[in-house]
Amino acid sequence: MNLTDFNQSDRCVHFSCPERSVSPAVYILLYVCSAAVVLLTVCGNLLVIISVFHFKQLHTPTNMLVLSLAVSDFLFGALVMPSILIWTIESCWIFGRVFCISFWLIGGFLIIISIYNIALISVDRYLALSNPFLYTNTISRRTMCIVVYCNWCVCLAYNVTFCYFNGSFKSFVMCPGECFFMLNEVWSVIDLVVTFVFPLSVIIILYTRVFVIAKKHATAIRELNNHTRPKTQKITSHSMKSERKAAKVLGILVSVFMVCLLPYFIYILLGDIIELQAESIQKFLILGYLNSTINPFIYALFYPWFRRCIKLIITLQIFQTDSALINVLS
Repeated sequence: MNLTDFNQSDRCVHFSCPERSVSPAVYILLYVCSAAVVLLTVCGNLLVIISVFHFKQLHTPTNMLVLSLAVSDFLFGALVMPSILIWTIESCWIFGRVFCISFWLIGGFLIIISIYNIALISVDRYLALSNPFLYTNTISRRTMCIVVYCNWCVCLAYNVTFCYFNGSFKSFVMCPGECFFMLNEVWSVIDLVVTFVFPLSVIIILYTRVFVIAKKHATAIRELNNHTRPKTQKITSHSMKSERKAAKVLGILVSVFMVCLLPYFIYILLGDIIELQAESIQKFLILGYLNSTINPFIYALFYPWFRRCIKLIITLQIFQTDSALINVLS
């Protein structure tokens, strides 16, 4: 969301859509690349959604959070990403006021959902590593589904409240070819804390704890490997390794997420110091949205089960009888 300080009437008088300064070939190439990014985002996250939904082995509490993140990423690719890419290529908003309002409201809601999905993933990994026995006994798939459902409802309620009290529908800047809205000072601070400072603090603190615990587990595993141990200890060692690997992969997921979104929030945070530029905001938004494109590739790179699922989906084996019971984890 954008905080801008200007005289709207003056800006509308002087603003006009700039003529394209690129050759037709480059113009077409930009649209082809944009279409490829959108397609990768939509299809990649759709594969994650189908995988977690279809295969019963993947119906774990952690994967419910992965599914929630994939759904928000899928909606980003389908509903928000095409608009921002076209807006950037054309250097002009061409969709009208209603679509402008929808673009910012849906985009703002999905950003909050994504951030809190990542925060919940960090909470999940911390609980799983800090007290694995308690986690196994108390956190079920049903419990996690309720948490995910509540997360979506709370984020939606916040977004509606934010738009109502900020007066967003009256604050849209709709000069020809532009699509921005202004935040009042109080709600700009509240929004910054709710959508950035608080979840980011949770993510950083918990993942610091996760890596400290993972390091202790690694030391414990090495000590166990140096001695003969009964079968139960071997199982415990294997479980600890699995949890550490999951923490590592999701740590990479969180790191990529922060790299993509931090520049946008930092740039907006500097709004009172520097003059915000529409072109810069668009570029930072695109960088943030590209996180939705990258996530499925992280799964494919580090999760063998996701690669197996992709193969089964592409070859249409998921339509066979009892395909949901196929072992994709071994």
